[in-house]
Amino acid sequence: METSSDCEAMDPDALQAAERFFDAAPPLSGESDVIAQLKAFVYKQNRSEKGRPIVCVTSGGTTVPLERRCVRFIDNFSAGNRGAASTEFFLKSGYAVIFLSRTGSVQPFCRDLPERPLLDCLETAPDGSLHARPQYEQTVLSALKAHSTVVADGTLLHLHFTTLFEYLQMLGLVGSLLEGFGKRAFFYLAAAVSDFYVPWETMHEHKIQSAGGPLAMELCNVPKMIPLLRRRWAPEAFVVSFKLETDMGMLMQKAKGALLKNGVHAVVANELHTRKDKVVIIEAAGETVLTRDSRDEDIEEKIVGHLTQRHRLYLKHGNGRERASDQAAPQSI
Repeated sequence: METSSDCEAMDPDALQAAERFFDAAPPLSGESDVIAQLKAFVYKQNRSEKGRPIVCVTSGGTTVPLERRCVRFIDNFSAGNRGAASTEFFLKSGYAVIFLSRTGSVQPFCRDLPERPLLDCLETAPDGSLHARPQYEQTVLSALKAHSTVVADGTLLHLHFTTLFEYLQMLGLVGSLLEGFGKRAFFYLAAAVSDFYVPWETMHEHKIQSAGGPLAMELCNVPKMIPLLRRRWAPEAFVVSFKLETDMGMLMQKAKGALLKNGVHAVVANELHTRKDKVVIIEAAGETVLTRDSRDEDIEEKIVGHLTQRHRLYLKHGNGRERASDQAAPQSI
C-alpha cells in the first residue's frame, strides 16, 4: 500500500500550472498513431506468459522553441547515452521497454557505432553488394543480433520527441496507459528536461528578426510534472528521477529534496564532470554510491541492476519508499 505521504493531493497551484501548460500546448503531431502503438505494445506485454514488467526510459534533451514556426530554439548538451545504455540492460533483465527518446539522440545497441554508421561502417563490394567494413564487422554484427532479438520478442518500442511540449505530452500518454500495469510499471526518467520555456500563447509566429536590435525574452518555469505522474497518471508505478548539477553540495541537497517533494522511489544524482564514472542513488533507506571500475564498463549496468532489485522488492512488498528494513543496507559499489 502507498503511504499517506505518497498519495497526498497535488498542490492546487502546481496542478493548475500543469493543466495550463497542457491546455496551451500545441497539438501533438501524430498523437493517434502514438496512442495506437502504445496500446498495441501494452496489450502484447499484458498477454506475456511471464507477466513481464514494463519500463518507460526517457532519454536525451528537450528543445525549447522560440518561434511557433521554429527556426531558433534552446537546447541542452544531452546526447542520450545513459538512456540508451540503460535500455539495453533493462532488456537483458527481462523488462519490456518503452524508449521515449529525443530524435537524433543515441539509440540502444548503436552506442559503439560511429556517429555516421551507414557511411562509416558500410562499403560496397565490386559486385555491388553491401557489407560492413572489416574494422566494424563485429560491432555491427553484435548490434544487429541484439536488435533482432528484441524485435522478435516484441519487447522494445521506440517513441521520439524533439520539443519540450512533445516530450511532456507523450510522457502523459505513456503514464495514463501504464496505469493498468500498477506496480509492474517502472518510469526511469533519464531525459534532460528543460527547466524554462516560452509559453505557446506568447510565442512569435514567425522567425524573430534581428533587425530590431538585441532580443529580450522572458522564460517561464516549466511546471513540475513528476508529481502529476506519481499522483494522477500512474500512481502505483515505480518512479526514478535523475538530478544533475555542477556542484556536489547543491546536487545532494536538491536530490534529497526531490525525493521527498516528488514522492519518487529513488533519485539518481550525478555531477556533470563525473557522471560517467560515479552516481549516488538517493532512497528513503539511504544513499548508495555506484562507481565504474574500468573504462570498458558501463556504469548504467550497475544503476539498472540496483534499481531493478529495488523494483522487485516493491513488487513483493508493495512499497519501495518506506520498507527500508527490507532493502539491502546502503553501500558503495
